[in-house]
Amino acid sequence: MAPLADFILSYVPLPSIPYYLTQYVPGKTPMSTPQEVFPTLVAYLVIIFTTQWFMKDKSALKLQIPFQIHNVFLSSGSLLLVSLILEEVIPMVWKNGVFWGMCSTDMWTSHLEFYYMINYYFKYIELIDTVFLALKKKPLAFLHVFHHSATALLCYTQLNGRTSVQWIPISINLAVHVLMYYYYYATAGGARIWWKKHLTTMQIVQFVIDLFVVYFATYNYYSASYYTYLPHLGNCAGTESAAVFGCVLLSSYLGLFINFYIQTYKKPVKGKGKGKALANGKTNGVANGNGLKTE
Repeated sequence: MAPLADFILSYVPLPSIPYYLTQYVPGKTPMSTPQEVFPTLVAYLVIIFTTQWFMKDKSALKLQIPFQIHNVFLSSGSLLLVSLILEEVIPMVWKNGVFWGMCSTDMWTSHLEFYYMINYYFKYIELIDTVFLALKKKPLAFLHVFHHSATALLCYTQLNGRTSVQWIPISINLAVHVLMYYYYYATAGGARIWWKKHLTTMQIVQFVIDLFVVYFATYNYYSASYYTYLPHLGNCAGTESAAVFGCVLLSSYLGLFINFYIQTYKKPVKGKGKGKALANGKTNGVANGNGLKTE
């Protein structure tokens, strides 16, 4: 029984929507092929750097209302999506245990697949963050650009790899995004938020947890499949390529975010201001990034 999902389905019944829009069908579902994904991400890079060049000799745009609408949508959408995922996951984990919940093929339900697809599409909407920065003439830091584009690719690989553990990084990432995008909404309206430093800390903790679960799942997969003499709890669902890519990319995220934290909060700076070269292009000390939107 899933009250929130049932409530939504009473207004938007899934049977009325084409199957390939509610379930991931490579080649039919939008953004499900390399021929769609890679050109889109290249176009993202071209658009933001072309916009930055175009705005070089022009006045920065304020765009307060569109920016706030964008952030309200992503904050509220993240809250709804993480609620739906946890509503689906918690009863199964409670009944079958944590390892089963991380590694069983039965953790890939039709509802979760649909939620993962929505989360994946959110990553493309989040690319608009960078367009706002370019139009506002804010710096396009490497962490911001890399994290946004790479996370869309990460979600694509995990959908194709059908990794059962991905609900954990996705849920944590969505929870962080509820607060992060609220922060951007509020500060765009002039609010002064005292917990900005703690939000960056949450982002780092997010990747620490992500790495623990993905390395744990990957270790059990390889131990059960190839190195049976090693201690393990059993196999984990998902393809090898998706698991390795997730481990490598999330490891890079952790290193980049720790470096960002040190540069922003620990490194002495001259003058009154701190946190000048930030990943979101603002002097607010929050790294504008996702995970597995981390995630």
